[in-house]
Parts: sequence; structure tokens; C-alpha cells
Amino acid sequence: MKVAEVRGGDDMCRTIEVAMVEPQVTPVMKLSPPPAVEDDGGEDLHIPPLNFSLVDNGIFRSGFPNTANFSFLQSLGLRSIIYLCPEPYPETNAHFVKSNGIRLFQFGIEGCKEPFVNIPEDTIREALKVVLDVKNYPLLIHCNRGKHRTGCVVGCLRKLQRWCLSSVFDEYQRFAAAKARISDQRFMELFDVSSFNHPPMSFSCSKR
Repeated sequence: MKVAEVRGGDDMCRTIEVAMVEPQVTPVMKLSPPPAVEDDGGEDLHIPPLNFSLVDNGIFRSGFPNTANFSFLQSLGLRSIIYLCPEPYPETNAHFVKSNGIRLFQFGIEGCKEPFVNIPEDTIREALKVVLDVKNYPLLIHCNRGKHRTGCVVGCLRKLQRWCLSSVFDEYQRFAAAKARISDQRFMELFDVSSFNHPPMSFSCSKR
């Protein structure tokens, strides 16, 4: 307790008592540093494959996954993979698919280069049937680089979703970049979707 004098305007002096409050010192919390992220070959990191992207609800696309991408793919809870190359699936990838209960659909399309291009329409149609079956979701579509073969399948899917051609081509070119092929775009333009049933409701028609 501290005694202080307060002098008023009439020179009268009053004595008051002022309570002194001791300052409170808040203890400083010591924060532990964040745990170090281990990088021993990608086992503790979620690394997506080359050209990975979401296509629609339950549908993804990418280039060829390698062992560094397996933990990321596990996080997607994949039920199916559509593989668009004719070569046998590598042993490590085949083991990953089997051990995770993933169904592998292989549609072997040769990676032809222009002007010697032969895009098998029947194979694209068979692949699309798998894509349209929601029982296969979550599903990943991939080829080697995730550009041409994967781009054609996704482009034809977009036509089923009633995308305008300019939007279909924009998406294809975004992934193919400098490797975009006129023949691929021509194939998507001429692809007839009239034989397919309407896509399920999850494929809301996107007029972009």
C-alpha cells in the first residue's frame, strides 16, 4: 500500500491510499521445433506422379507412377488403374497394385508419333466404358508421360460431358504443352459419342 497526497484547487490537501499491484509475469512457453521430414527415397513423402491432376469426382490422370509416388497413390484409396501402354506393367508396380487391392485395366495403345499415327478408336471406347463405371472409382488413368494417350481418353470423356471443343483442346494442350499433336485433336474432334449412354449424374455436364 502506498500513501500519496493529492492537492485540490483550494490548496486543501487530502491523503489517499493507492493499492500497488505487482506486475504479473507470464511465463514464456518453449515451443518444440517441428519434427524433421525424413526423405529416405520418398517413403515418408506424398509425391504425385508426373502430370497428375483431378479429372472429375473419383477420376485422376497422370504419367507413369514410380516407387516414389506409391505413398501418394495409397492416399487416394484407388480401386482401379487404367494403363494405356502396350508394355507389361513393371514388376514393382504390379506388386503395388496387387498388395493394395487395385484392379488393373490395360489397354495397349502404341505411342506413335506423327505423321505415322494410328489411334485405335475401339480401344479408346473400351477404356471409356471402364471410366464411366462408378464401381471402379477412385480410378487413375495413365500412360507414359500423361500427355497424348491419356489426353485422348480424357478429351473423349469431356465430349461425353458436353464440353465445347475449344475447352477440350485447351485442357489437352495444357498437359501436352509443346508436344501437342494435331492428330490427337483431330481424333477427339471426330470421336462419335452418340453410341454411349448419358454419363452418370456425377458427371455434371460442364459447358465451359
